[in-house]
Amino acid sequence: MERRKFIQDTAGFGLVALPFTKVWQRFRFPFSVMYNRELSGPQKPVFIYNNWSAYDELSDNVAQTEALAMQELNEIIRLKTSGVEIDYYVMDAFWFDIDGGYRTWHKQHWPNGPDKWLAVCKENNIIPGMWFSTNLVAMGGKTALAIIPEWGDSVGTDPNILCLFDGGYLNHLSATLQIWYNKGVRLFKFDFAYFEAVTSAMKDKYSPDEIKEKNKVAFMNMLQHFRAKNPDVLITGYNGFGGDMENTYTAFDKKIDPRWLDTFDTLYCGDPRFSDVPMMNVWRSQDNYSDHQISAYKAYGMPMRRIDNCAFMIGKTGTCYYRATHCWKGMLILELARGGWVNVYHGNLELLNDDDAKWFAKTQSLYRELQQQDKFSTFGAIPGKGMLYGFKAAGKMGEVFTVINPSQEIATIILPSDVAKSKLLYADGGYKPLVKGNSLTLGPEQLVVVGFGGYANEDFDLGTDETIRIPHTISTLNVLFKETGKNTLESAVHNIPSKNIRIVLQQFDANGLPHRSWGGAPPDGKKISEFIKIVPTQNGKEVQMHIGNDRVIWSGLSWAVGEIDKKDIDRTNALNILCISTEKESMRLRAEIYAVGYE
Repeated sequence: MERRKFIQDTAGFGLVALPFTKVWQRFRFPFSVMYNRELSGPQKPVFIYNNWSAYDELSDNVAQTEALAMQELNEIIRLKTSGVEIDYYVMDAFWFDIDGGYRTWHKQHWPNGPDKWLAVCKENNIIPGMWFSTNLVAMGGKTALAIIPEWGDSVGTDPNILCLFDGGYLNHLSATLQIWYNKGVRLFKFDFAYFEAVTSAMKDKYSPDEIKEKNKVAFMNMLQHFRAKNPDVLITGYNGFGGDMENTYTAFDKKIDPRWLDTFDTLYCGDPRFSDVPMMNVWRSQDNYSDHQISAYKAYGMPMRRIDNCAFMIGKTGTCYYRATHCWKGMLILELARGGWVNVYHGNLELLNDDDAKWFAKTQSLYRELQQQDKFSTFGAIPGKGMLYGFKAAGKMGEVFTVINPSQEIATIILPSDVAKSKLLYADGGYKPLVKGNSLTLGPEQLVVVGFGGYANEDFDLGTDETIRIPHTISTLNVLFKETGKNTLESAVHNIPSKNIRIVLQQFDANGLPHRSWGGAPPDGKKISEFIKIVPTQNGKEVQMHIGNDRVIWSGLSWAVGEIDKKDIDRTNALNILCISTEKESMRLRAEIYAVGYE
């Protein structure tokens, strides 16, 4: 589920919205100076820590506190001693007090305010940043910001959102940004924009489309005037500024309003979530979502360096599905390989030890030099199609290819390079990729990095991630599934090979599109494995199976994948497979079975 929609649903109201004041009558476009969109945005690659997912007050109940925030600041300082680059520290949502109008920090969690945090950032050459909701005042089903007197005449007909072109809210917000700029804040993150917000006084004067336009133009004007006064700011946009974040199959037809590129330095392309491509390694499916969103936002008109893929998120909260550091190395590589100039790292940095920090720094160093050249491109299939694809980066010494095989097969791709010399720089553990010139063979669900020319060098070797096991062999079993009831498939496997058995189940709606089941968010949500079920049995007893979707997933999931270890299978009897969707609507289920071998 889209994060913006998730907030909307859990808050219990229906919205859509964004917005500055009476400048609308003067300018059809947001500002008298239009920036060159190829030259605007960050002036160089930057590296940002954001403390979201170290805490989580939306899809979990872990509060942001000064103690937590300062602990992560100390972790940043520790990582920097190992060579990790972090330029900014962004204080994400809920730093503010409910009654403070964005000018007072949470009185219980920050009793002494932010001065200590700001001072320690300054002492360590870390630039502070802050999160702001664009115009939403209720989050997670409760009021997050009380209406202060200065905002009162901007309250919308839906009281959970504030109008941006009428009343005093936007002028007050602009002055608030300047207050924090004067205290040293240089990065401003805007989230949850609802441009349909309108006051009762304006509701009948304009059409819905005019209201949205007036809100947009007002907000663009405010931010561009703020940037003109403070040219060293970095302004990033998150939920509500265009694009489709819901799934990985929708056509790329939602163009981004190009005026946002004159307002924001970068726009993000969606909170990390699992794609509609099923994988045994659920974390690789999460990578696939963000990979897909890069292709989508390119199609929406965004230059790659202006896309914030927002995909590196380690942590112990529901927003990152309690991922901790599972498969974090591949996640970091892809965060950097997607070519954006805003590289954001979220979560519990204490989960990374000093050896991790050294590897982090080495990987960052390789891709930082490539990002500076700004010659990134995509190749292969659209990631959501579930076929081979990757990212190409041309640097001073040659080329680096980051390649992903999201399929359930060993596959070969010809990399688009004319450089003769090549070297494997990184691979997920298990299957040994074969590199021969520009031909690369990868295992199922495998991530590989290949260097060409001067990058085909031991100095850039990133090793393997042995916490990941890619199969050495995989083959489809010719097994017939039959419908045995509503949303139910059954099959029996005879002549079972002496290998692990992997079952892949997908559910589709009546139109044949992937359908995500959603059981809510932590701490009270239900696991997706309760909605999309794979039940293997032998001799009347359920067989032990590892499933990656046995977790609460706030964004929903359209599939399940399970694998049975060969040691748990009785090969003298049939293995029965039952696949069930508990959705009330009729689903179209599709299941496949694979024999999987590991050395």
